[in-house]
Amino acid sequence: MSNPHDSWYHERESAWLYRVVADADADPRHQQLFRALAQAAEEQATHWARLANPGEFRPSTRARLVGTLVRRLGPRALKPVLAAMKLRGLSVYSGAGAVDGHLMPVTVQDVGQRHRSVTGGNNLRAAVFGVNDGLVSNLSLILGVAGAGASGQVILTSGLAGLLAGSLSMASGEYVSVRSQREMYEYQIGLERDELAEYPAEEAEELALIYQARGVELEQARGIARRLMSSPEHALNTLAREELGLNPDDLASPWAAAIFSFCAFGSGALVPLLPYLVHAADGTALYVSGSVTLGALFAVGMALSLFNGRSAVLGGLRMALIGAAAAACTYGVGHVLGTVLS
Repeated sequence: MSNPHDSWYHERESAWLYRVVADADADPRHQQLFRALAQAAEEQATHWARLANPGEFRPSTRARLVGTLVRRLGPRALKPVLAAMKLRGLSVYSGAGAVDGHLMPVTVQDVGQRHRSVTGGNNLRAAVFGVNDGLVSNLSLILGVAGAGASGQVILTSGLAGLLAGSLSMASGEYVSVRSQREMYEYQIGLERDELAEYPAEEAEELALIYQARGVELEQARGIARRLMSSPEHALNTLAREELGLNPDDLASPWAAAIFSFCAFGSGALVPLLPYLVHAADGTALYVSGSVTLGALFAVGMALSLFNGRSAVLGGLRMALIGAAAAACTYGVGHVLGTVLS
């Protein structure tokens, strides 16, 4: 940053977040890394402080929110959010160890630990986008039907149908996508399993050469490969990662993904319907529905700022304006069709 005060504040906030991450991580190696990064950030802040003459440091509202989420969900689940906050060292959550800057396991236990990781950050991001899709889709549907002059009961019925249809569509699409990805993985890993059973020595040498190309001494790389090959299950997973570029951590259960998508979309699509569920015959229900939904879209836009690092207020306004524009278009089309077809 060119502004000394902004640079000082950024470094102090980074140091504060690094310590939050270190305290929330149970791995001593990760703790040591993030505390070292915090110390480096403090040293940079000291440099900028000589130019900026800053006052007392207090973490921003966004940083405090991210810190709370890190403490509750763990740093690994918040990796995309922490990356948006410009924190370094997050590659440790993509694997177990690093040699010459490349993440790789060095023991059989490390491999097992990697396989127990979860893609919580991706789930969090998917939930936000799923809710957003439900909000915009069902608000547009409701306003389109309302624009055609339909009664409150018809709008409610249409909205419920839209909620169910959209949720099932999202769920089925997610199921097919994840199932197809898993089938591709299972096919390729099956081929690798056959090669490992028939040519174990050659597979170990190939793995050692891969590690050598990443900066590991050949004999050390062969020792690592031999240790990994001592467990067929761990060896197979390691070969899938290193030779095939497949990451089992990215493969969710198709049914879990479908249910997750169904709930995320459905919860968003329910918001525009709430006023009609309470007062379907009331003429003000449409205005309440629009206001509540735009408020929810504003909140979603603010939530998305956690991932892109942009202004929360501007993100909320942008999302609300996009939803309003979509709803206005469908209302206009519905009004025209209602006039023409009546």
